[in-house]
Amino acid sequence: MQSGQMQPITGKELEYIVDSISNEDLLIKQCAATCATTQNPTIQQALQQYIRSMDHHLDLLVQALQQHQPLAPTQPQQ
Repeated sequence: MQSGQMQPITGKELEYIVDSISNEDLLIKQCAATCATTQNPTIQQALQQYIRSMDHHLDLLVQALQQHQPLAPTQPQQ
């Protein structure tokens, strides 16, 4: 096998990525709700920056899944 060649992700790795996506999504929603209710412009700006950062993380996690999709089994594993 060549060095740098993508390997299929394990079930444990998949669970970790799915949990991370869920966590990032929840944090984005919580920050957006707080940003909408705060009157402090400094806090709003910090939350908006944090939301952008989490959106980027979310994109990276989804891209990781998409890159591994061709390696995924086409039949359920037993």
